[in-house]
Amino acid sequence: MPRITSGDGVELHYLDEGSGPVTVLVHGYGAPAAGWAPQQSALVAAGRRVLAFDRRSHGESGNPAYGRRMARHGADLAEFLDALDVRDALLVGASMGANVIWAYIDLFGTGRVRGVVSVDQTPKMINTGDWSHGFYGLTPQNAGTFFDHGIPATGRGNPPYTEEIAALVAASPGPAPETRPLLRDHAFQDWRDVVERAEVPILFLAGRDSQFWPCGHASAAAALNPKATATVIDDCGHVVTSDQPERLSEELVAFAR
Repeated sequence: MPRITSGDGVELHYLDEGSGPVTVLVHGYGAPAAGWAPQQSALVAAGRRVLAFDRRSHGESGNPAYGRRMARHGADLAEFLDALDVRDALLVGASMGANVIWAYIDLFGTGRVRGVVSVDQTPKMINTGDWSHGFYGLTPQNAGTFFDHGIPATGRGNPPYTEEIAALVAASPGPAPETRPLLRDHAFQDWRDVVERAEVPILFLAGRDSQFWPCGHASAAAALNPKATATVIDDCGHVVTSDQPERLSEELVAFAR
């Protein structure tokens, strides 16, 4: 597996397959780049070069005791694109990976970007008076401790997707303590102003039965930018890459055209 080294000395491993216009896949919290395998295969078959890297503290990449914040993950994405001289890329992020893309655009703009796809990720995690599409139960009052014991099961979503998440939570004590600062930082961010200013086409995808937030987050986020659209995927929970792999691949291939 090839790798680059970030500006602060962290090895970032990545996958590189196919040729043609570039799609960059950014995975979510706790997931590896390899989780994109069905979508990677479909995009390569459609004539695209597909890059997917393990974010720091994930997969085969380094796990340093620093940089556990969204801004640093956005900078890692920038350094990854720079190192491989990627231009005119379609950036696709699942879950937290989508907000890593907004962190990147916030810091570095859209000069290397031709479009963005956000896969079941609200741009604002905390529910407030002007935003009711955040993580179920997450409020300004409890945000500081909400993720202290990992990602809580919400009891939302329809079977089998609620059972799927519950099984994952039961099988694990939660994220390793060293990654929880990243999760907390993620929780406190509000990327809506970045979405508003992004001058590229955007597609917000949502699983109708997402366990973490109302599927209406997609249309609410799309309403922030005239270049944005939203699609809700039926019979699908939060983990769209595995719940509806073929449908997700179809959406990505169509948007990439």
